[in-house]
Amino acid sequence: MTSEGLSLAGFNDLPAAMAEQALLGCCSAPRWARAIAGARPYATTESLLAAADAAAAALDDADIDEALAGHPRIGDRPTSAASAREQSGVAGDEVRAALAEGNRAYEAKFGHIYLVCAAGRGGEELLAVLRARLDNDPSTERQVMRAELAKINRLRLAGLVAS
Repeated sequence: MTSEGLSLAGFNDLPAAMAEQALLGCCSAPRWARAIAGARPYATTESLLAAADAAAAALDDADIDEALAGHPRIGDRPTSAASAREQSGVAGDEVRAALAEGNRAYEAKFGHIYLVCAAGRGGEELLAVLRARLDNDPSTERQVMRAELAKINRLRLAGLVAS
């Protein structure tokens, strides 16, 4: 099962286990995948994306940790085709080294990876965002990270059901 190329109707028609597996390619939190698969059928892509947002908002800290585990660090070698596309703007050894240093500082402060919706952004911009977010307090950053996770989920989910 690939994580792309289904129509919305095709997604709606998948057996539950296959739908959940496809959804785990969008977000590696099993509870999120079960919630989305279990609420099928969806009449429109927008209703699917709204359900994804609601399911992401309902994730607890353990679920968020599972979701974060499915994402590579910004600037590291991507672990999936989706990550590779999303991070395609990260180039250059100097930027990668600065991102690695920033990632270490971020993880030391917040206890989880720096997650940002990287699609369409270059390495310098992602580095600037990382540095700015280091000024956040942990509660604010947790909210920002959750919003970024929801953006990534939406992007990947839209790709999943693109006809």
